[in-house]
Amino acid sequence: MKAILEFDFDKEDSDDRSHFEDAVNGTKWKMFAWQFDQWLRSQTKYASDATPEEYVKALYEARDKFHDMLGEDNLSLD
Repeated sequence: MKAILEFDFDKEDSDDRSHFEDAVNGTKWKMFAWQFDQWLRSQTKYASDATPEEYVKALYEARDKFHDMLGEDNLSLD
């Protein structure tokens, strides 16, 4: 099975250039999202006893929201 994406850069009123960049950089965006998720995880998992509880709670909430948003768009970091 093959899939071919086609973009027309000659049209001035087209969003094809932007869509092309999104398609080409999809793997980079996924890696960025995965690295950010891992950073959030490490900040909570390895938080010192001196880290304010409110800060750690906010990180947990941010990570939960991040995963909820991924799920809403049927996206996965796996």
